[in-house]
Amino acid sequence: MKKKFKQASSDKNTAIIPQQTETPREERVPFLVAGIGASAGGLEALEQFLGNVPEGSGIAYVVIQHLDPTHKGIMPELLQRVTNMKVFQVRDRMSVKPDCVYVIPPNKDMSILHGVLHLFEPTAPRGLRLPIDFFLRSLAEDRQERSIGVILSGMGSDGTMGLRAIKEKAGVVLVQEPASARFDSMPRSAIDAGLADLVAPAEDLPRKIIDYLRHALVIAKADLPLKERDQSALEKVLILLRAKTGHDFSLYKKSTVYRRIERRMGIHQIDRIAAYVRYLQENSQEVELLFKELLIGVTSFFRDPAAWEQLREEAIPAILADRPAGGVIRAWSAGCSTGEEAYSLAIAFKEALEQAAPKASFTLQIFATDLDRDAIDKARQGGYPANIVADVSPERLRRFFSKEENGYRVRTEIREMVTFATQNVIMDPPFTKLDILICRNLLIYLAPELQKKLLPLFHYSLNPGGVLFLGSAETVSAFTELFAPLHVKSRLFLRRESFLPAEPLAFPPSFVPALPGVPRELTMLKPAANLQSLADQLLLQHFSPPAVLVNDKGDILYISGRTGKYLEPAAGKANWNIFAMARDGLRFDLGSAFQKAIRQKEAITVKGVRVGTNGGKQTVDVTIQAIDEPEALRGMVMIVFTDVATPKDKIVPDRSKRGSSDNSRVIELEQELLQVREELQTTREEMQSSQEELKSTNEELQSTNEELQSTNEELTTSREEMQSLNEELQTVNAEQQSKMDELSRMNNDMRNLLNSTEIVTVFLDNELHVRRFTTGANKLFKLIPGDAGRPLSDIANDLLYPEMTEEAREVLRTLVFSEKQVTATDGRWFSVRIMPYRTMEDVIGGVVITFADITAAKTLEAELREKNAKLKSLLEAGGK
Repeated sequence: MKKKFKQASSDKNTAIIPQQTETPREERVPFLVAGIGASAGGLEALEQFLGNVPEGSGIAYVVIQHLDPTHKGIMPELLQRVTNMKVFQVRDRMSVKPDCVYVIPPNKDMSILHGVLHLFEPTAPRGLRLPIDFFLRSLAEDRQERSIGVILSGMGSDGTMGLRAIKEKAGVVLVQEPASARFDSMPRSAIDAGLADLVAPAEDLPRKIIDYLRHALVIAKADLPLKERDQSALEKVLILLRAKTGHDFSLYKKSTVYRRIERRMGIHQIDRIAAYVRYLQENSQEVELLFKELLIGVTSFFRDPAAWEQLREEAIPAILADRPAGGVIRAWSAGCSTGEEAYSLAIAFKEALEQAAPKASFTLQIFATDLDRDAIDKARQGGYPANIVADVSPERLRRFFSKEENGYRVRTEIREMVTFATQNVIMDPPFTKLDILICRNLLIYLAPELQKKLLPLFHYSLNPGGVLFLGSAETVSAFTELFAPLHVKSRLFLRRESFLPAEPLAFPPSFVPALPGVPRELTMLKPAANLQSLADQLLLQHFSPPAVLVNDKGDILYISGRTGKYLEPAAGKANWNIFAMARDGLRFDLGSAFQKAIRQKEAITVKGVRVGTNGGKQTVDVTIQAIDEPEALRGMVMIVFTDVATPKDKIVPDRSKRGSSDNSRVIELEQELLQVREELQTTREEMQSSQEELKSTNEELQSTNEELQSTNEELTTSREEMQSLNEELQTVNAEQQSKMDELSRMNNDMRNLLNSTEIVTVFLDNELHVRRFTTGANKLFKLIPGDAGRPLSDIANDLLYPEMTEEAREVLRTLVFSEKQVTATDGRWFSVRIMPYRTMEDVIGGVVITFADITAAKTLEAELREKNAKLKSLLEAGGK
């Protein structure tokens, strides 16, 4: 039921955060926690919000404000007028209860732990406090995915970083529509950061929260262990994501992915994941939103300050000490999000370098990568909201940031140390020869089997003695032979020199292999096989020659038909290479023809090859074809075996005739030796040709490198010149601004002076065109502001002064001023003075005509004349 309420005169910023109460699990319902900022519009929005909350909703509200510490808070009394719920001012260790409102007292920060509110003395100075962010962060940690944040009207950006923490924990964020907010800075900051799940006017948000919670409760009640869920529908969601974004989330933790999907289902009030698959197919924008949802991660400057201090004080100085000659330190920040960690590393390196003061010269090159292209674009700009003061010390703000209207921007010297790029750590090649590798709070979202592949890859990417920096909840687990702990609590690890692992090192994109049977997108079901397809299959199975599909190294990928007469497994460790499996008599001919087929890109047939089978010999023709089409098989090689009859002159004599058999074996060995020699000669020629090509290529690369160095020097010079020019322009701009301010003041002074004299003034140029006029000129002339530039003679006036234009020209010619008293058509009198207009350079730039109203003086003069005439008449009459 909506309540009518009276708008209060005192307004505050508002941020509202709902979460769940400590009721039994089967009856658990979320309760609302509200945070309120400190400028106009917040109280009005909060009243609209609370006035539309349904009665008995089982939701509690905690209000966070920016209050004047010297005044008593009256917010509880103001809010009590618009709601039937009880409104309390928070006391330390107060437990929240449903259907109640709790208001933070003045000059306090507030946190929540296990549903209990705790008050703190503020540590930040007044004007720099961020109580909404402080509370929302604690809410996200306390309530995890059951936290919900709402931002209402207010100024500034307080609350945005707290909302990001809620999003990381799979909570829900609702924001007041900026158009309906009296002050839209706080709502717009949350929306621009990409954190808003639902945007609506303040009065509509309570109903949206109730609808979301109702569907979330339905999904939670139907919650089954992950292996019993609709696995097929989940895989369809992953396929749609891959088709739209090109990124595969199949190796992310299933529970994390499903929880994020459930959150999106609750927002759209969808109860079944199969229905959500259909919704994704019909709404491509939702696929993008789900992709963003899966990428949400909390990041901030110097997150876990103790760990960053350890990196600055121990890890970086150790790396510098290992390089007495100086050079470039290479670092990689994987999953950098909006760039805070990459810039934190640059700042920490700068400080460590200044503290160590090495004799050699060092530079830091940081590669920062992330899946989210929008996040990378924001990181490149280096602009951050004002609330980073909660994470960055005043000294660092002063040295490494520039203050701007809406926050701070990282200074150029720090930004130039970081190169940002879009990259998928599980699909794209890694950076190598690294000294520092930062991968914080990424592994926790990946499945264990993928973590086991990434950590050896990180070991490969790091230089000996390189540093791996993980998140607070991550560890190297079973790979202690690859990494030694530098500081376990800080999650800093050193790369160890170790033997090669038992399993070969895996590189992306082998983490997520594209198997032939895995579709890249959802397709229609295949129709049932018809008579033709069944016949084709029968022919392939029984009448086609045996064949083998291999890659360019000879590794077997596919076998068609029975190939046991030609191939057999080699003794020892399993090896599926065709050259290892080829039977006696086939191996050398097969190897020679295989290399020739790859070089010539055409079919090569070797006829009459005699292959040793079980107890005899088989003559076979071998055809080898390098495949170019279809594209999916490009680079592979097809090998076809065709049995042929053995010629009579090549039939093997009876084995009892030992001499003849030995002679045949010698001839065969001589033929094989000749083939090997030919292959060796061909290989030598190819190597010589390759060496010449490499030499030529190396010379071209050296030439290109010199050109690039020259271009880089020119660009560096141009950049320095541009910086110098920019500084000069800024100086000129400041001077121009100062002159404009002074001119504006003088203009205001002149306007007020002219208006105060009550003398009508008209300025004309050398052509006697109107340049400007003062207030009151329209009472003598038919002047409007648009008449500037028109000849004065074209404008009608009330003066009986037809020769005014000619006298103005005479003044311009002689430079002698003119003054006359003229009358107007309504009987008024004016003293008209025409003077030359002289500039500061003593140049004549027109004339100035002033009109002083002397009607009163003329009237008095007439009266005096009349009195004098009467007095004279009386005197004359008395004399007679």
